[in-house]
Amino acid sequence: MSDVVTRFAPSPTGYLHIGGARTALFNWLYARGRGGKFLLRIEDTDRERSTPEATAAILKGLAWLGLDWDGDVVSQFEGRARHAEVAHEMLARGAAYKCFCTQEEIEAFRETVRAEGRSTLFRSPWRDADPATHPDAPFVIRLKAPREGETVIEDAVQGSVTFRNDQLDDMVCLRSDGTPTYMLAVVVDDHDMGVTHVIRGDDHLNNAARQTQIYRAMDWAEPVWAHIPLIHGPDGKKLSKRHGAVGLEEYQAMGYPAAGMRNYLTRLGWAHGDAEFFTDAEARAWFDLDGIGRAPARLDFKKLENLSGQHIAATPDTDLLPEIEAYLSAAGRDSLSHTQKDGLSRALYCVKDRAKTLGELLEKAHFVLESRPLVPDEKAAKALDTVSRGILNELTPQLQNASWSRDTLEATVNRVAEAHGIGLGKIAGPLRAALAGRTVSPSVFDMMLVIGREETVARLKDATG
Repeated sequence: MSDVVTRFAPSPTGYLHIGGARTALFNWLYARGRGGKFLLRIEDTDRERSTPEATAAILKGLAWLGLDWDGDVVSQFEGRARHAEVAHEMLARGAAYKCFCTQEEIEAFRETVRAEGRSTLFRSPWRDADPATHPDAPFVIRLKAPREGETVIEDAVQGSVTFRNDQLDDMVCLRSDGTPTYMLAVVVDDHDMGVTHVIRGDDHLNNAARQTQIYRAMDWAEPVWAHIPLIHGPDGKKLSKRHGAVGLEEYQAMGYPAAGMRNYLTRLGWAHGDAEFFTDAEARAWFDLDGIGRAPARLDFKKLENLSGQHIAATPDTDLLPEIEAYLSAAGRDSLSHTQKDGLSRALYCVKDRAKTLGELLEKAHFVLESRPLVPDEKAAKALDTVSRGILNELTPQLQNASWSRDTLEATVNRVAEAHGIGLGKIAGPLRAALAGRTVSPSVFDMMLVIGREETVARLKDATG
């Protein structure tokens, strides 16, 4: 088999849609798992709607998701001279023809056949005209598509898909102003870039029939087609903003880690046995086109949260810190100070296990990110009643002199609890309120070990003073 080359070819007209991100991911996984190339092309031929800001957002989104591409980013617009050259070559081959019909003539034709109840598929009178009869007037170049038989797409996901040729028109390849159409540009670019597998949304399936005809007109090798079903919302309807976030950057701002997002999007419409949680290396090794289902996948935020939590727990602390900083920037939140980063790096071991998002992780790490004096929330303030403060007052000097190990800290707190005839749980509540200002936090002993003796004693004195 020849080397695999895939591509992702978004239009820079807005944010990177989560469906587009999954398409890019599937292309990346397929290429990377086979030692092939993953290319990026920006389809910026629509000059009115294409913006540099949208291109930047696409590149930023792919970079966050961890999808590296090979070589330079290709601009489709910059290849327009090459696209026009191919249109003229098709003309020379007799696979295309000049059509001099005006838009008014085409509309008049359509109105007439519509009134007669016939197909509005335009049949140009110039298809087989003698070049000697050609007027000196503007023209488009149309593909001379076969009118009989069928065009069959052997799709790696959809199976064999048949299109009747009498239902396809002679599409315009080059406009009268010399600019190429999207249909021609895509085929020329894919051929010139050596793309072997076109993996894209199944909303492009109809395009494949017409694009195949261009490949055949040029005697070019056709790629493997793989049209993947779109992503639907939880209600089974096409994904839209009413379902929540649809732009990839929104998911970063919501605190989902990139590894969790990759895992979830890979699993969204593709399966490898019963595997739910897997690493990048496993995804690259396992991913294949025959694992993609034909039915639309449904977005499931609970599953995304579950996988994200597992990835946060599995990520090495040194990798997690930069991702937390990138999340804060994406969410428009203040960056961490040097002191906060230092504290957080010490606390990660006890706050990352059950956090489903990076925001939740930071909430659990509140105790090490806040500085004295801590202001307890309403529930925590209630836990610090007179009796509880008295017990903490008794505990404080014992902690000042204890060796700072988990076993010693547990023994010291237990000893005070027993002296008052209460269980550890009864003293843990006020202790938690004093150390974190919250009633929900990591273990009180983990917090003591993270913030150290001096800070622990100071917080207890704040709470009991």
